[in-house]
Amino acid sequence: MGPSATAVLDAPYVEALVEDGHAVLVYNKSVLKLDSWLKHHPGGDKAILHFVGRDATDQINAFHSEETKESMLRYQIGVINKNWHNFIPPIQRASDGKNILELGREKKKSERDDESGTSSPSSSVFEPSGLRNRAHGTESPTSSISSFDNKAKHETDTRKNGQKEVSHDAEENIDKTKLEEDEIVSSFRGLVADLESRGFYDCNYWAYLTEAIRISCIGTVMLLLLHFKQYFLSAIALGTFWHQLVFIAHDAGHLGITHSYQIDTLIGLALSSTLGGLSLSWWKKSHNIHHLATNSPSHDPDIQHLPFMAISPSFFSSLYSTYYDRIMLYTPFAERMMGMQQWLYYPLLCLGRFNLYALSWEHLWLDRGPKNRDMWWHRPFEIVGQLVFWYWFGYRIVYLSLPNAWMRFMFVLISHAVTMPLHVQFTLSHFAMATEPGEDAKGENGKDESWARQQLRTTMDVDCPPWMDWFHGGLQFQAIHHLFPRLPRHNLRRTSEVVKVWSKEVGLRYEVYGFVECNGRVLGRLEEVGRQARFLRDAHKSVLESKEWLRGEWE
Repeated sequence: MGPSATAVLDAPYVEALVEDGHAVLVYNKSVLKLDSWLKHHPGGDKAILHFVGRDATDQINAFHSEETKESMLRYQIGVINKNWHNFIPPIQRASDGKNILELGREKKKSERDDESGTSSPSSSVFEPSGLRNRAHGTESPTSSISSFDNKAKHETDTRKNGQKEVSHDAEENIDKTKLEEDEIVSSFRGLVADLESRGFYDCNYWAYLTEAIRISCIGTVMLLLLHFKQYFLSAIALGTFWHQLVFIAHDAGHLGITHSYQIDTLIGLALSSTLGGLSLSWWKKSHNIHHLATNSPSHDPDIQHLPFMAISPSFFSSLYSTYYDRIMLYTPFAERMMGMQQWLYYPLLCLGRFNLYALSWEHLWLDRGPKNRDMWWHRPFEIVGQLVFWYWFGYRIVYLSLPNAWMRFMFVLISHAVTMPLHVQFTLSHFAMATEPGEDAKGENGKDESWARQQLRTTMDVDCPPWMDWFHGGLQFQAIHHLFPRLPRHNLRRTSEVVKVWSKEVGLRYEVYGFVECNGRVLGRLEEVGRQARFLRDAHKSVLESKEWLRGEWE
C-alpha cells in the first residue's frame, strides 16, 4: 500500500519510485505520480518525461491555467517539506527510445529473473546508507540505474559499487548553489504574480481584429492578382498571407488568445490546417519540448537539423535524439555540409515549409498525438482541414488557375520561399545562444538551473521599432515569450521593459540585439561550428594519410 496523498515523502523514496520506472515529479511541494496520464497529456508524454524527478513548478505554472493545475492534484501521492534537489530524468540518461515506464518494467523483469534474488542498491546523492529500505517499509527495491548500463549516457562510478555517501563539503556546495537559484525562483514567481495583477495576461482583442483585417486584405489581394494573371505577385502575396497567419496559430497553440484550451485549440487547428496545410497537433508536441528543453542538442527538436546544419560541435558525436527516438548520425555528407552551412542557411530556410508539410503528415498519418478522449476529434479535424487546404491551394489555384507546368512550379517555389523570413524568426533567437549550461548554471548538467536562467541563457530578443511588430508577430520577443508562454502577444513589448529591470536586479543577462546583429551572430555561430568541423576532418585525414597510427606514434 502506498503513502497517503498528504504523507511527507523523503528524496530517497521519490528517487526509488523514479528508478522503478514511475513518472514522478514535484509541483509546488506536491509529489505527483503521472504514470496513467502520460499518454493522455495534451502536450505529449515527453513534456512530462523531461521533468521526472525534478521540481517542475515554474514550468507547469507557465503552461497551464489555474483550473488545470488544480486538476493535477488528483495525482498527488504525497508532499515534500524540504528544498528539492533535482536529478537527471531517465529519458535524458537513456540512449534508446524507451520511456521510463518501459525501462522500469525491464528492471523489474530482470530482478525476477535474477537467480540470486539480490542486488546491490545504487548510490544516491540524497541519502546515507540504509535510508532507502526504511522509506519503502518492507520493500527493498534497488535503483534501476544499474539496468541502464547499455543505455545510460551519464553512468558514474558511484552507481557501480553500491551506496556511497556524498561528502559533507559536497552537500554544503549543493545547498549553497541551490539557495542561489531559489532566490531567483522566488523573485521570478513574484514577477509573474505582479504581471498577472497588472493585467499583462489580459488579451487585447481589438489588436486581433486588426490582425484579422490585415490577413484578410492580403488574401484578397492574392486572389485579385491571380485573377488578373499577375502570377508572381500573387505568389508573393500568398507567402505573406501564410507568414502572417502563422502568428495567430502560434498564439492559439499557446492558449494566448482566450486562455481557453478548447477555444484556442479550435482556432489554431482551423487556421493551421485549412489555410496553412500544417498540423497544429504536431507543432504543439514538438514546440512544447522546444520550450522545455530549449537549445539542448540531445532534446530540443528545433535545433536538430543534421545532416544540413548544426549549431554545436556536440552534434559531431552522433547524438541520440530523445525527441525523434533515433541517433542523429554525423555522416561524411553532414561533415561536408557543416563547412558550407553559413552559406546554406538562408537557401535552406526558403524550403523550410516543405519540411513542415512532411512532419505534419507524418504526425497525422502515424497517429502520434496524445490518446486523450477529449481530443479524439483533433486528428480527423486536421485531416479534413488538410484535404480542404490541398483542394483550394493544390487543385483550385496551382492546377486550375495557372497556365502551365513551369508557372505552377515557380508559383509554388516563390510562395514558399517568401515565408523564409518566418523560419529566420524561428531560429534567430536561439541559434547563436548557449547549447550547454554555463559555469553559472547550477547542478550536474544544469539540473538545478532555474526556469528563468535557462530561458534567458538560451534565448535572445530582437530590438525593433513598434511599427515593425506586425512583421515579427511577437517572435522578436522570444525570450519574453519563453518566460511567459501564455502571455498575449500584444503585451510582450511592455513586458520586455519590465524584464529588463528585473533581470538586472537578480543578476541575469537578458540579451537584446538589432535584427542585423542577430543575423550576424547566427551566421557567426554557423561559421565557427563549420570551422571546427573542417579542422576535425582535416586532422583525421592527416592522421590516416601519415599512417602514424600504424607505427604506434598516434594515441
